Amino acid sequence: MEKNFIDYIRVFCRSGHGGAGIKHFMRNKLTAKGGPDGGDGGRGAHIILRGNSQLWTLLHLRYYKNVLAENGAPGGKNNMTGRDGKDIIIEVPLGTIARDEETGEVQAEILEDGQEIVFMRGGRGGLGNSHFATPTNQVPEHAQPGEPGVEGWKLLELKVLADVGLVGFPNAGKSTLLSSITAAKPKIADYAFTTLVPQLGMVEYREGKSFCIADLPGIIEGAAEGRGLGHRFLRHIERNAVLLFLIPADSNDHKKEFEILVNELEEYNPEMLQKDFIVAISKSDMLDDELKAAITKELPKNVPHVFISAVTGQGLTELKDILWQKLNA
Repeated sequence: MEKNFIDYIRVFCRSGHGGAGIKHFMRNKLTAKGGPDGGDGGRGAHIILRGNSQLWTLLHLRYYKNVLAENGAPGGKNNMTGRDGKDIIIEVPLGTIARDEETGEVQAEILEDGQEIVFMRGGRGGLGNSHFATPTNQVPEHAQPGEPGVEGWKLLELKVLADVGLVGFPNAGKSTLLSSITAAKPKIADYAFTTLVPQLGMVEYREGKSFCIADLPGIIEGAAEGRGLGHRFLRHIERNAVLLFLIPADSNDHKKEFEILVNELEEYNPEMLQKDFIVAISKSDMLDDELKAAITKELPKNVPHVFISAVTGQGLTELKDILWQKLNA
């Protein structure tokens, strides 16, 4: 599974050069010295990105290191326009952004199924000499070359599209929660970094409604500097509308754990703090009312919290209600 989840690809792209217009004069058995009839060159092929909701990784592009589009054909006699280059369509999962490696500029963002963006334009075909005839120059001796295509190294990044992102230290119980409230079947084990790739699941809510939740690789202190799974993890929560912080009931310091998680997000991108936060205390089946009251005092007053147990089902309906309200506020 881990080997099949590819969320970052570097690829060299070159769009097609435009075909050259030609210099030609009409000649046939009835016309010894006719006028200019050189045709235009064809357009160079575009490179197009297309969204495909059936894809969830960039794995299919892993060995696609050079994307070289076809050149346009040169023009012909009798004002014949050259054939356009055949466009290359690269299918990508929803949530893919494409940026230029040199400048870092985001050049395309795919968010919808079937959405197409001309990522790199092919060069225009050159004009044939028939375009340059004038009353004072009836035998133009020149035609335009085609415009060159564009080329460069591009980066394709996938940012998972989900409504809710599960945030917590390794071993907080995120995978267990996901498997208990959705149909997803993440790998679960009692050691850090079990989840190395985002796991998506659909939560069935009341009256046939549903929303998407993502279990993201565990964050650790220093993720913003790239430690642990670092930026690879943080990239995927940029698009989540609501962040659900999962803190286990047996944590030594619930308040400190929450603050560390928030600090990592802020270090990476301060805009993360604009999202809605919810705190869930997992493994709460081991708590009595007195301990719950003590933990509640530790938690920030302005962030809603809920005590849950994925094992007994405690608090899961309440959690779904809070998430749905936040998503539709």
